[in-house]
Amino acid sequence: MTEHSSSPSNPPASPNVGLFATCLVDLMRPSVGFATVKLLEDAGCRVSVPEAQTCCGQPAYNSGDSADARDIAKNVIQVFEGFDYVVAPSGSCAGMLSHHYPHLLKDDAAWKPRAEALAAKTFELVAFLTDVLQAEISPPDLDVTATYHDSCSGLRELGIKSQPRALLGKVGGLRLVEGDIPETCCGFGGLFCVKYPDISERMVDAKADDILATGADLLLAGDLGCLMNMAGRLKRRGARVEARHVAEVLAGMTDRPAIGEADEDTA
Repeated sequence: MTEHSSSPSNPPASPNVGLFATCLVDLMRPSVGFATVKLLEDAGCRVSVPEAQTCCGQPAYNSGDSADARDIAKNVIQVFEGFDYVVAPSGSCAGMLSHHYPHLLKDDAAWKPRAEALAAKTFELVAFLTDVLQAEISPPDLDVTATYHDSCSGLRELGIKSQPRALLGKVGGLRLVEGDIPETCCGFGGLFCVKYPDISERMVDAKADDILATGADLLLAGDLGCLMNMAGRLKRRGARVEARHVAEVLAGMTDRPAIGEADEDTA
């Protein structure tokens, strides 16, 4: 990897992008990672997935373990320093790198500027495609009625709202129907759903009610944790609504089972 003299507002012709794959994508839904790579490469990026990357450290950070979170942050910074950009198919992880690393390392003179440099070039996938690359994507048609969930970190930390909708507007045949509470938390919240399961269950039930009221066949979002939580609740309620990451639809990779559905090859 080599250093490049680029800025977030002035991308090089063929930017060198490091994919922050995220734990959930790596362990639970690799197809989201493959879809992300396809979208980035189609947009002219050179994409690498560093093997030395780890969790972003958010679970430790949210539980008050700042010491381990700082150690994890330092490793992530070292791994991704040589790239023009760092892109994650998750507002939650992208928000951790871009918003919380500088705070974690603000009292460390050696690491603070490195954290700030990483933060400045880290983006969530759909925001990177629209706001930085201004990519002209041509997703395949998909005859479906869909609704979109705005994840908390993506919406409130990163300002992601119009970007996924603009990209989905390029999918021929896709009819996007907004729910009444698309910006309301689904109740996942990482450790929140473990520490407060009763509250989390009521929150995801409210989301399920809203999703079902739209009449949509497909639930989309940009964070896998939210999608797994909502897909699981919908399935337990017997609802026939598929859940997919927005990258899978934009990349035309909808040939595998939806989130929470058994893969026929392994069932």
